[in-house]
Amino acid sequence: MPALPARAARSLLRAVPLRRLAEPGGSLRWSSSRSPSPRLLLSTPIFYVNGPPHIGHLYSAVLADALHRHRELLGCEGGRLATGTDEHGLKIQAAAAAAGISPKEFCDRVSAEFRELFAQAGISYSDFIRTTELRHRRAVECFWAALQAGGSLYQADYEGWYCTAEESFLAASQVMECPDAQGRKQMVSLESGHQVHWTREENYMFKLSEFREPLQRWLCENKDAINPEPYYQQVLQWLEEELPDLSVSRDRNRLHWGIPVPGDSSQTIYVWVDALVNYLTAVGYPEEHRAWWPRACHIVGKDILKFHAIYWPALLMAAGLEPPLRLWVHSHWTVQGQKMSKSLGNVIAPKDCFQHYTVDGFRYFLLRQGVPEWDCDYYDEKVIKLLNSELAGTLGGLLNRCTAPALNPSGTYPIFSEACFPRDLGSGSGKASVEDYKLVSLVEILPLKVSTSFDRFQIYKALESIMECVRQTNGFIQRHRPWKLCPEDPAQRQWQETILHVSLECLRVYGLLLQPVVPDLADKLLSRLGVSPTERSLKNLNFLPRYHGGKCSFEGRKLGPDPGLLFPRLKKSKASHCTDP
Repeated sequence: MPALPARAARSLLRAVPLRRLAEPGGSLRWSSSRSPSPRLLLSTPIFYVNGPPHIGHLYSAVLADALHRHRELLGCEGGRLATGTDEHGLKIQAAAAAAGISPKEFCDRVSAEFRELFAQAGISYSDFIRTTELRHRRAVECFWAALQAGGSLYQADYEGWYCTAEESFLAASQVMECPDAQGRKQMVSLESGHQVHWTREENYMFKLSEFREPLQRWLCENKDAINPEPYYQQVLQWLEEELPDLSVSRDRNRLHWGIPVPGDSSQTIYVWVDALVNYLTAVGYPEEHRAWWPRACHIVGKDILKFHAIYWPALLMAAGLEPPLRLWVHSHWTVQGQKMSKSLGNVIAPKDCFQHYTVDGFRYFLLRQGVPEWDCDYYDEKVIKLLNSELAGTLGGLLNRCTAPALNPSGTYPIFSEACFPRDLGSGSGKASVEDYKLVSLVEILPLKVSTSFDRFQIYKALESIMECVRQTNGFIQRHRPWKLCPEDPAQRQWQETILHVSLECLRVYGLLLQPVVPDLADKLLSRLGVSPTERSLKNLNFLPRYHGGKCSFEGRKLGPDPGLLFPRLKKSKASHCTDP
């Protein structure tokens, strides 16, 4: 596999600036200026299988899934969503030994749990990668060969503090002495608190120190490379400090569960080099990746930011490839203000949450309450209050009101009257108020507002905007009280139908926009409105066409069957802490 030397890779990086290109619907796609291909790879981290999945893993996957589904909603073709499991390293080797089974058996078992969870959660991935697959091993070996050909690897005796939990060596400034539970002295990681041990061995080293300036230049030329902005600043701060060379292999006598260094059976490739290459495996490296790379956006947790924002771009440059287009970084979930921990017994099991709150209900909670810049807190009462208020009450109540047989005995999409709701507020002939025109304006700009929030990795703000419009629509219904109007009076019936038409048109928009977040619930809502699967893209939204003097294909159409409550109210007694035993 031919590769550019590090110096040539840096020149290539300077010559190919990255830029943003407008996409249909006002959103953005990310592409190299060399190639305007619409293809985009969205990826989760590949999840480490030393334990079962928890809500932190699910949050990463749901974020990526919502972004992927939103691109499809905009009509963007050629996208992929990759996820999978990271199955090598000392932690897995130790966990398998503790379980009394082989590492392969252990990985098969836990990887299947992740795949099952993602199927249940509706994660629409295109590829599920396992680092134990032959295609991935081949990609890693080719990538290693590219690093060697570029002159970025050398062998040296290495010693330092090694953290098995973090699978990395730590500098002296990153560790401290801390007594254990029995009062014995031990060294631990300053950041994580995990114990570290002094280790000395001969390793392959990566010339990371040579890439400090290229990494700084890459970030300065691409301000949106890492979002949200505080994480971008964090990486710039790291790059102000010394950037030592990186140990990228381990003695195979100590770590046998991993990919051997090509041509040197005494060494195992460092698990993080192995794991990061999965993004290239997903796009067919080493033969087919050029049709995709570097059009990749990685969704990662803040705990693995350094690996993705410093090590990965540097490794790519050294192998003659460009960095990914963007890193979207999110914070962690705490439980009632405490970090999730097996020792505390507060690790949240996603499947239990699905059982208590439904799959879509829990997806909505994670994306509505999750703010990428800050750690977010989980507790049962918070979930129940949010879902009862917004999905059961505000949204479900609006749909029930507008489709109730008492108001719409014919069960059809009502007819809009331009006389009741004229385009010109100042005509004086209509029945609509100033607030009604404000509602229509808010809903007209809502798709662009939502797309902008998605593009900024602020899905919670997109949901805030949608829910604010749902509340405004409820206010519209409450303001005009269509149930008080007499259907036998032609003028009052005309106004009543117009009120319902506007409300259903608003609901149609909300249903379309909620598809990436709560796909099953949105399908239920749109089916109730009689919106067919071919009419659910934002490309053919055409909100309230009669108001604009056009024709509405939904008028007079039979509504779909009544599914009952859109989202049944949750009872407090129904849910208990969804923690692993």
